[in-house]
Amino acid sequence: MAIKVIVYDDNKDRRESLKILINIQPEMACTGIFKDCLNVWNDIVNNQPDVILMDIDMPDMSGIEGVKMIRKQYPDVKIIMQTVFDDTDKIFAAIEAGADGYFLKTTATAKIVEGIKEVMEGGAPMTATVAKKVLSKFKEQPKNVTEVFELNEQERAILNHLVNGLSYKMIADALNISYSAVNMYIKRIYKKLQVHSATEAISKVIRNKII
Repeated sequence: MAIKVIVYDDNKDRRESLKILINIQPEMACTGIFKDCLNVWNDIVNNQPDVILMDIDMPDMSGIEGVKMIRKQYPDVKIIMQTVFDDTDKIFAAIEAGADGYFLKTTATAKIVEGIKEVMEGGAPMTATVAKKVLSKFKEQPKNVTEVFELNEQERAILNHLVNGLSYKMIADALNISYSAVNMYIKRIYKKLQVHSATEAISKVIRNKII
C-alpha cells in the first residue's frame, strides 16, 4: 500500500516540486498540496495522509501551530517539518508540539524520500545540522534526578544514536545488531520513558538529561 503524503508550503513551486517527487516514488502518493494549514482538520479528513510535510513559516498560521492542531485530533499522523533556517527555538517548539522529524529545505530530495520512509518506521529523520542543535540543547540542560528510567547500557547506546539523528538501519550498523533488534529495543525504550515516538523520546532526553 502506498504511503500517502500531503504537503503544506506557501511557495507554489516547492509544493508542485514535492508533489512530483513523491508521485514518482513507486511506494508513495501525494494526495494533497496546500498553501496554508488553516483548514488542516478538513484536509486530513479528505486526504487521509500517513505523512505530512509541513512548512514551518507560513502566513496566517505557522506550521508549529498547525502541528499542535493536528496532534489534538490525529496523534498518529506522522509530521516532518521543513524550513529554510535551522532556528534552534523553532526546532524545539516543533519537537515539543509533536513533530516527528525536521528537515532544512536545502535537504537533498533523496533524503526527503528516505525520511518519509524512516518516519513511517518510527524513526525521527533530521538534517545533520538539526541533530547537532538537538545535542547542543541536550548538553545545556541541568540534570533532572526526579525521574529514574532504568535504561540498560544497550538501551542508552541506542537512545544516544537516536538523539544524534541516526536511522534504525544506521543504529543497527553502528552497534552490529539486526534491524529487528533495534526496533525491539526502541519499543522497550519508549515503554520505559512512557513516550510514543522518537521525537517524544528525544524531547524527554533533553528535558531530563537522561543519557
